[in-house]
Amino acid sequence: MSLHDLTKSNVFTSKLPADPAFESPEISHHAPREALGPRMVKGALFTYVRPEPAEDTELLGVSSRAMADLGLKPGEEENASFQAVVAGNEIAWTETDGGVYPWAQCYGGWQFGSWAGQLGDGRAISLFEVTNPQTHRRYELQLKGAGRTPYSRFADGKAVLRSSIREYVVSEALNALNIPTTRALSLTLLPKSKVLRECLEPGAIVARFAESWLRIGTFDLLRARGERALIRQLSTFIAEDVFGGWETLPGALPFGNNQTLPKDTQVVDKPARGVARDEIQTTNEIDENRFARLYREIARRNAKTVAAWQAYGFMNGVLNTDNTSIYGLSLDFGPFAFMDNFDPTYTPNHDDHMLRYSYRNQPSIIWWNLVRLGESLGELLGAGKHVDDESFVKDGVTDKTQESELIQRAEKIIERTGEEFRAVFLHEYKRLMTQRLGLKTQHESDFQTLYSEILDTMEALELDFNHFFRRLSSLSLSDVDTEEKRLAAATRFAHAEGFGGVGTTEESAKSRISKWLDAWRKRVIEDWGSDEPQDQERQTVMKSVNPNFIPRGWILDEVIDRVEKKGDREILGRVMQMALNPFNEEWGLDRAEEDRFCGDVPKYKRAMMCSCSS
Repeated sequence: MSLHDLTKSNVFTSKLPADPAFESPEISHHAPREALGPRMVKGALFTYVRPEPAEDTELLGVSSRAMADLGLKPGEEENASFQAVVAGNEIAWTETDGGVYPWAQCYGGWQFGSWAGQLGDGRAISLFEVTNPQTHRRYELQLKGAGRTPYSRFADGKAVLRSSIREYVVSEALNALNIPTTRALSLTLLPKSKVLRECLEPGAIVARFAESWLRIGTFDLLRARGERALIRQLSTFIAEDVFGGWETLPGALPFGNNQTLPKDTQVVDKPARGVARDEIQTTNEIDENRFARLYREIARRNAKTVAAWQAYGFMNGVLNTDNTSIYGLSLDFGPFAFMDNFDPTYTPNHDDHMLRYSYRNQPSIIWWNLVRLGESLGELLGAGKHVDDESFVKDGVTDKTQESELIQRAEKIIERTGEEFRAVFLHEYKRLMTQRLGLKTQHESDFQTLYSEILDTMEALELDFNHFFRRLSSLSLSDVDTEEKRLAAATRFAHAEGFGGVGTTEESAKSRISKWLDAWRKRVIEDWGSDEPQDQERQTVMKSVNPNFIPRGWILDEVIDRVEKKGDREILGRVMQMALNPFNEEWGLDRAEEDRFCGDVPKYKRAMMCSCSS
């Protein structure tokens, strides 16, 4: 179908309160565009605001995978209406026929551990929701860099081409790696829009989409302002209209008397669902109502996503609460990076001096953010079976004794959810690492003998994280069936200049890797046997989960330079094709370029850092 023909909806704006200053599309549409600039917005979750028009725009690229997932036909990007929509020059609303009017969301956030107050979509404007007619999945289409909104604060509402290229590519790369993420449909250059950052830069718009753009920061702001009714309304909207109904949420887990979860990982991984909306589940005298189930669903989603980041060495760089999705999506790509040499202390954000958002801290920071969400939902969590009592809905708890009980119950639910978050994270991380190592089963000893040992080895010898797994995928059992062969195979994992690490010699490095390869070989034989056909199948399976290509910082910098300064448009399409098919051996493009982008990272381009400037 064409973008024009896809059915459009506005579930978000029809069920949640609008900015009272522009309470209808008509009022916003007749307001001067400059009147829709920065100010405080209260009692609302969004403002109706149209994109700023742009002249002489150039569509630089589209993601074929994103087009298909929206239900768009191949070649739709050639349509003038499509190009106008993704550039912000056409909206799905008219005064005579109505339709869906664009909007920007209102939210707040904790940034680097400090309360930042009202933030919101300062340069992102949602156009409409569309539903894929085949999959029936609904997505909210949004333009990033489309102009100022009431939430722009001191900024200009624009996005530079540099950061837009980065977001456009990484969104689709993460999706191709099966990591939950927001998506990028298209990238449009605004040649007449010069954006002042450290210097004047060309502007651009990324048309992006997601099942939901709601964040933990949305709740943060409501809590800070004491907007109790809106917290309940927003929670209900998320359960019913984002997740598909209260019955889809996870039922209570069987905690033991000491508040520990059962060792049966299937109980944790696949909790019972289908619990009726108003059912109160009681475990160890703690009542869990529907809002507790909602909180746990959001926590579980984020646990699985951060596990995938850790398994594939991805770092967001700015994990503030306004960058943490209630849907569990990778969200808002600023100074992100994929790991080069394995270094758990690495952060790609050069402003992150305390390493708050470093690789090793990502799981704990996501949980820190989820605790903030628990605090925002605390009154609803702690109310237990009284959550729908008329007096509670109207006034909350007024009795001091009841208030103390409510707080204790909420704290216990948050504590339990933390245990669940940890269990889900570890289960998913182990599952993914087991796949990456080419194993079919998990042994209790694998975590120490295989996972931890190889990560320690990578760190000590300064080995490339993702290259290690891809190169391991190419090893046959016959390549490592003797110590002599294992020592020879160990050199495959070194950089061109050799092994790194303080005090490391080539012999000590090869010996350490050889010892690990022997333990790995034995586990592979346990799971696959030693016959050649099965071993070839194992290599194929490993290559289907260990990428040959990932969009590293140095590659994106080269793409940006060639697009921005040299007018090279083809490079962007080639890199996107590689990002969409990261497990390929080759792509039928420029073979020398493919080999370079998939090869050794240039020594002085490893562990690059970025600013938040975009």
